[in-house]
Amino acid sequence: MPDVKGVLLPAYVLADESGSMGPYRRELSDGLLSLCESLRAEPMIAAKLRLAVLGFSEDVQVRLAIADMRTETTVPQVIIRGVTNYGAVFSDLLYRIPADVQWLRGQGYKVHRPVVFFMSDGQPTDGNGWRSTHATLVDKAQTPAAPNIIACGIGDAKPATMVDVATNDQFAFVAKPGVNIGAAISEFFAALVSSLVESSQALNSVNPTLVINRPDQFTMAIDEV
Repeated sequence: MPDVKGVLLPAYVLADESGSMGPYRRELSDGLLSLCESLRAEPMIAAKLRLAVLGFSEDVQVRLAIADMRTETTVPQVIIRGVTNYGAVFSDLLYRIPADVQWLRGQGYKVHRPVVFFMSDGQPTDGNGWRSTHATLVDKAQTPAAPNIIACGIGDAKPATMVDVATNDQFAFVAKPGVNIGAAISEFFAALVSSLVESSQALNSVNPTLVINRPDQFTMAIDEV
């Protein structure tokens, strides 16, 4: 049996690029840049991660395909466009995640359950159409590589929707009332970086644990429902 190269955590960042995010394009771009630079500055941490960045509105566009940030020099570019379609997100992930996991295993790695960081500033424009695809994505019986999903709502995103998107009530957050949206975006990325660092450090422990840090000025969505 071939030697296992190591254990990897695939992480997917889903960035809302719908028109309402236009005033905050700079904060979104800066957050993605900070994420990439932080991982490049920590090669021991980055070695245990593979990062993908996907922009979504009415469709999903790849800003960074699943990559090793120790060698990846690409900076994800944000393109503001269209409306918010949740169904497009989960349809894309339902195909993308199993394919990526299979590819990583083919490279000789053991793969930890993927994690998705989902941030949106609005309600889905496709009504409830996304729910069946989402259910298939997170059902381990139907999708063995089903990810853990962390959902963060800002702006007009409703707490109940974030609870429904997240795979655990403890993984659903919303910005506190009155918080500046630009600042909330920055805090989302700061928490994302710390969560990835701490999770990667735990990968080789006896009991690997996914560590999720609540962003500053956010509250548990379940408490707001």
